Amino acid sequence: MTTSASTSAPLIEKHTIGYVPPEDRHGKVRDLFTLWFGGNIAPLPIVTGALGVQLFHLNLVWGIVAILVGHLVGGVLMALHSAQGPQMGIPQMIQSRAQFGSLGALLVVLIAGVMYIGFFASNIVLAGKSLHGVVDSVPVPVGIVIGALGSGIIGIIGYRFIHVLNRIGTWVLGIGIVVGFGYILTHIQTDDFLTRGSFNISGWLATVSLAALWQIAFAPYVSDYSRYLPANVPVAATFWTTYLGSALGSSLSFVFGAVAVLATPVGMDTMDAVKLATGAIGPLMLVLFLLSVISHNALNLYGAVLSLITLVQTFAYRWIPTAKSRAVISIIVLLACCFAAVGASADFIGHFVDMVLVLLVVLVPWTAINLIDFYAIHKGQYDIASIFQVDGGIYGRYNPQALLAYAIGIAVQIPFMNTPLYVGPVSAHINGADLSWLVGLLVTSPLYFWLASRDSAYRRRLTSGKLAGSL
Repeated sequence: MTTSASTSAPLIEKHTIGYVPPEDRHGKVRDLFTLWFGGNIAPLPIVTGALGVQLFHLNLVWGIVAILVGHLVGGVLMALHSAQGPQMGIPQMIQSRAQFGSLGALLVVLIAGVMYIGFFASNIVLAGKSLHGVVDSVPVPVGIVIGALGSGIIGIIGYRFIHVLNRIGTWVLGIGIVVGFGYILTHIQTDDFLTRGSFNISGWLATVSLAALWQIAFAPYVSDYSRYLPANVPVAATFWTTYLGSALGSSLSFVFGAVAVLATPVGMDTMDAVKLATGAIGPLMLVLFLLSVISHNALNLYGAVLSLITLVQTFAYRWIPTAKSRAVISIIVLLACCFAAVGASADFIGHFVDMVLVLLVVLVPWTAINLIDFYAIHKGQYDIASIFQVDGGIYGRYNPQALLAYAIGIAVQIPFMNTPLYVGPVSAHINGADLSWLVGLLVTSPLYFWLASRDSAYRRRLTSGKLAGSL
């Protein structure tokens, strides 16, 4: 589905956090498949997928089952957020003002922004190390800067260029990983490829959680990449193209990591195992993964910048951010991340991944509240003008019901957590499996629906006649 704007849309994105009017809508819904498929063929999901057999000692079959279950479940939540984009025409984080209020949403926006910056910084370190692995003469710090600049250029150009690159990347990376699978499976270097590891319930649950949390981590910014689509794009079309692209791409990468480490001697680093397992095509695979890191990392920079703009605009509500504003903030974030990454410890990526795991604990209740509010309470009908008002318009500065459900949603996860900062008693009892995300969803969703349904102010909003896009 396209509009006349498809052929005239500028390469450099002019909108930031503002509402995208109908005349500026463009693109095809199938682009969401290529964005999330191509973007998930990358080293970080490969390394994460290998943990099922490396850390949790599952065998290949049960590792694959756990990976598929996690992505298929988590992908539902991620795709439901994506389907909001064409209906709302605004970024995901600023839409949170409709659930939490103009000031109440600040905490969630800040948490999301820190998470994006963490992912961006981690990935430029990974890009630097990958470039050094491909070309020994390039020092890691230089590789970090090159990776950051590449992602920065893509992020500054914005939405349309990101989609174009991932259309290309889907074919190149998709073919590359299929060829990689073929090579590994015909050159297995171990005798215990199918027998190493076994089924254990704690390891299986932990692997399911890793895969599900991988999908949920996209929730705060997934609709940023569907908001330019025409408003009449069916919700189902947006959902399925996003869901299939993300679940399939992520599952392939996770399984690829598991296969690579099982096909090589025990104890190898995952990316070293990939290089060894893919033999003659190993260097080409590393180049493809390096390009994928640079391209996909632009999404993290883009999301971080939109979050920062949302934070500032909450207080400077008369400010109308432009493409120039987005470019300036992008450069500031890029320079800060480069400085931190180049001067950081050798375990920089590990520290940031640990931080992201902690942040996901506080993002899960937000996901539940946002989805319940959009699909069950407001049914997609919002007053966009109020969302941009300093006092929150009809949504107010704070929504006590959402904040209460959010706080309880965090609290109930604590016994089930397994993070570097704290391991809950339930998690410790099941050998470290982290089920906090599942508990958070199951408690927060009905609680928020009950609180919001009993709120007379919400009922007045629903009958006020103010619909989405009323500017």
